[in-house]
Amino acid sequence: MATVFERLDEHQREWIARQHLFFVATAPLAGDERVNCSPKGPIGTFRVLDDHTVAYLDMVGSGAETVAHLRENGRIVVMFCAFDGPPRILRLHGRGEIVPADDPRFADLYERADFDAPHDIEAARRAVILVEVERIADACGYGVPLMSYEGEREHAEAWAAKKIRVGGDKALDEYMAEKNTVSIDGLPAYEVG
Repeated sequence: MATVFERLDEHQREWIARQHLFFVATAPLAGDERVNCSPKGPIGTFRVLDDHTVAYLDMVGSGAETVAHLRENGRIVVMFCAFDGPPRILRLHGRGEIVPADDPRFADLYERADFDAPHDIEAARRAVILVEVERIADACGYGVPLMSYEGEREHAEAWAAKKIRVGGDKALDEYMAEKNTVSIDGLPAYEVG
């Protein structure tokens, strides 16, 4: 049975910071459209801002399901699993807001969060996802396997750098215009250009 907590306390914040990745799940309102669950990381792209507010850095990727669902209804859950040490799962249910890179609030929020960006390619930063946490609950995590952490993959940084090197300064904007403007179910996601 899950334990529900009043707030994100120091113990939970420290535990979150020791994890290597997190997952986000969202769903559209229509029952016949697709639920989405995405791995996110590295953990330096996630921050607890206060007892009921978290944020993560959303990087350019092949889809935009999370953003499309948040634009439609705001529902999100962020999940952490202990892949080493004592078993544990922590879920943060809440309401998400997208703060796109071109939003005047982005720079201040990015600075406040003090993210450890996975690379220095600013053009790859799509948004900060801000979550007002409404429910904080843990679970046993007994079904989560023990796994060894070997390090971060370099693929995202290399991919973004190559896109810019080959296609110029607007290459990532063009990619987003092609891949990130609608969800797989046709819901609006990012507004590009």
